[in-house]
Amino acid sequence: MAFEGLAERLQGTIQKIKGKGKVSEQDVKEMMREVRRALIEADVNLKVVKEFVARVSERAVGSDVMKSLTPGQQVIKIVQEELQALMGGEQSPIKFNTKPPTVIMMVGLQGAGKTTTTGKLANVLRKKYNRKPLLVAADVYRPAAIQQLETIGKQLSLPVFSLGNEVSPVEIARQAIEHAKEEHLDVVIIDTAGRLHIDEELMQELKDIRGIKEPDEVFLVVDSMTGQDAVNVAQNFDEAVGITGVVLTKLDGDTRGGAALSIRAVTEKPIKFVGMGEKMDALEPFHPERMASRILGMGDVLSLIEKAQAEVDMDKAKELEEKFMTQTFTFDDFIEQLQAVKKMGPLDEILKMIPGASKIKGLDNAKVDEKQMAHIEAIIYSMTPAEKTNPEIINASRKKRIAKGSGTSIQEINRLLKQFDDMKKMMKQMTTMTQGKGKKKMKLPGLDSLFK
Repeated sequence: MAFEGLAERLQGTIQKIKGKGKVSEQDVKEMMREVRRALIEADVNLKVVKEFVARVSERAVGSDVMKSLTPGQQVIKIVQEELQALMGGEQSPIKFNTKPPTVIMMVGLQGAGKTTTTGKLANVLRKKYNRKPLLVAADVYRPAAIQQLETIGKQLSLPVFSLGNEVSPVEIARQAIEHAKEEHLDVVIIDTAGRLHIDEELMQELKDIRGIKEPDEVFLVVDSMTGQDAVNVAQNFDEAVGITGVVLTKLDGDTRGGAALSIRAVTEKPIKFVGMGEKMDALEPFHPERMASRILGMGDVLSLIEKAQAEVDMDKAKELEEKFMTQTFTFDDFIEQLQAVKKMGPLDEILKMIPGASKIKGLDNAKVDEKQMAHIEAIIYSMTPAEKTNPEIINASRKKRIAKGSGTSIQEINRLLKQFDDMKKMMKQMTTMTQGKGKKKMKLPGLDSLFK
């Protein structure tokens, strides 16, 4: 995950100052020295680092902080606020045209993931904003670019406008906008051509496409793995074509996060979306305040809630609550919940969104054991309907049969049965607690077995 190195360094630094009853200017200086080093290691633009450190230092040594009852906490709050401001302050929403269609141009260098991001964006607009998008294949130069977009459209059941690779991109864009009006499609997303580097020919073509109808948004798609180069690319595209926002791809990868922290400050253009995985639903609106909280180990509850809401059927949730209360929760219900959690994303990433989770010993290195998850699924799928509903009937001979059918061991089956029983008890306690019938100290039995 991006920012891991930066998060680790910053969290370690703020822990030293957090509990201090008194904070001196020297304490702030030492802290900011560490912060500066952490930001440089994260590949943040040097000018941005210098300005950030100066702003935090100035605010942190103010008399209202030094004389407060919790100076350590105040300094951390300042760091969080300045990190948030660095990334844009607040989420920058899409500008939808009051007279449809809204036209969005996707621009960027070849290899940044522009075509895939075009599909992901259309998917987000349909699901989260209830829009009817049209994908436009205007990259007539890259081999198979048109075919790739058509495949994505088919996969998402979204319309794709294409005139092949013999028609000019400008004409394709012009006809696509007319087609969207006729078909009452309210968003047109134009996938333009990229190059391996910026050149005059590419920029002129993009300007010509802009000339047909002033787009409502021009999104630059940038690979966050390229670090400072991403900032340079953003500057060049903005100067030549004019961009309204940035979409950062591969922010879930092994990137240091410098691009996300630098682009907004250098170009003054907001990061609109971030790509957090390969799947077509792995594009998220960028929330500076949430990202700042995650970097500082304060969690990201709102994103966690949104992920859950996207995957959880409220009627089913009520039904499940009833099953927990009446102890009628079955292995069929369990496998259904397991699949829903998997759709939310990697479990280790989800856990990190919980406030305070960064302080849990070992969680920073926790990786979900996918093999163990697969074993659990195989065991459940090898059970008969009666066994899934009434696990207590699973005797020695049944265990032997299940082990053979799932390619697992009897010990694994015993472990799963115990964990399932513990989980049912825990869920009953939790539902009781939420209804105000007493508070009990909770633990999560069996969760440790999913980690390496």
